[in-house]
Amino acid sequence: MNHNDVMRSLRYMIKANDQKMAEIIALTGLQVTAQAIAGYVKKEEEPGFVQCPDNVMAHFLDGLVIHRRGRDESRPPQPIEVPVTNNSILKKLRVAFELKEEDMHAVLNSVDFPVSKPELSALFRKAGHDNYRPCGDQLLRNFLKGLTLRVHG
Repeated sequence: MNHNDVMRSLRYMIKANDQKMAEIIALTGLQVTAQAIAGYVKKEEEPGFVQCPDNVMAHFLDGLVIHRRGRDESRPPQPIEVPVTNNSILKKLRVAFELKEEDMHAVLNSVDFPVSKPELSALFRKAGHDNYRPCGDQLLRNFLKGLTLRVHG
């Protein structure tokens, strides 16, 4: 899925403006201006659209984890993982919103996109594992939609 679409969806979900998005990214040490964020959350056909780079998306997802859960001072900061895949986005959102397996199923079922337990666990395996399965755009899109419904209540 396009990083700009994910960022736009997450921005709506957490009800953040461009400045707040920049502050969330800054939690990981990367400085991005609110003007840059404005370009990242535009649609492709809109003037001023800028493709969101992998490193900005990775910093935003890590910043979202810190923003929602707080910084873990007992562990050293984890290195930023690039390239950012749909699977890594799903993993970061699972951590940021403290979702267990049942919660993940509930989120997907809320938008009529049921996924079996083995299918879901395959999404969280390491790439290269026998049971690894890449996360499709449709699954991620439906997960974001369901998570937004859950967050907004």
